Amino acid sequence: MNMRRRRRVPLAPYLFVLPFLAIFVGFALYPMGFALRLSFTNWRGAGLLESVGLANYRYLLTSEDFWGSLGVSAVLWLLVVPLQVVLALAIAVALNRARLRGLFIGALVAPFVTPLVAMSQVWIVLFDKDFGAVNSALTAAGLPAVGWLTDPTWAKPTLALLVLWRTTGYAVVLLLAGLQSIPPEVYEAARLDGAGAWTQFWRVTLPLAMRTISFYVVIATLTVFQLFAEPYVVTDGGPFNSTRTAGLYLYGHITNSDLGLGAANSFLLVILVFGLSLASIRILRPREDS
Repeated sequence: MNMRRRRRVPLAPYLFVLPFLAIFVGFALYPMGFALRLSFTNWRGAGLLESVGLANYRYLLTSEDFWGSLGVSAVLWLLVVPLQVVLALAIAVALNRARLRGLFIGALVAPFVTPLVAMSQVWIVLFDKDFGAVNSALTAAGLPAVGWLTDPTWAKPTLALLVLWRTTGYAVVLLLAGLQSIPPEVYEAARLDGAGAWTQFWRVTLPLAMRTISFYVVIATLTVFQLFAEPYVVTDGGPFNSTRTAGLYLYGHITNSDLGLGAANSFLLVILVFGLSLASIRILRPREDS
């Protein structure tokens, strides 16, 4: 009897996990596997799946449009992420010692929780070449009007400014949580050793917040390289495809019913973003993890 009791496997834990496994398989694992299968076909939404081997991947890897969309996303990453990390960290350090912290956090998070389409429409009104508030201010100051959304030179910085405005509040909240997890005793020890505010920041705050910064850089990389709604609403990829991001280029395959090519495109993006994320973690990881 004792041996039988020891061999009896409890079913309750598996029953509790079963709903999650069913949802994961049905809504994540199976669609991913089906998309991988599609990437080797020329399926257009109807009919049989006809295999084309690696033709979709060869087409994309030799396509100027594909690499051009990646170039746009890379430029937006350079315009947004480094500046955002520095700005969000500075604000988080200031808020970490502020008394009315909740009020400021609410103001910073407001653009992030505002519906994206509404925020994009506001951006269109502000930066319209003929009737926008920004150009009106420039004209009143005696400066020439700028085609913020119609000039390829200015379209990407204007779009990057929108992304920066929308997502910096989220970055501040995330970095502030990381700063608040630093034990106060560490700062007390640093002050006893004669460290000033600047030395405490470089020797204590920045190293101990590096894991949080690394995590946010990964999140921001994912966000920028799948950016779709902002360029779709504000510029529709123009002018002259200067704001056609990787996410917007992928959407083009769907509208053209090139589902096999779109699936291949999505997996190439997954590989690229995964590599960039690993590189970011490698570069930004704390010294003690090296």
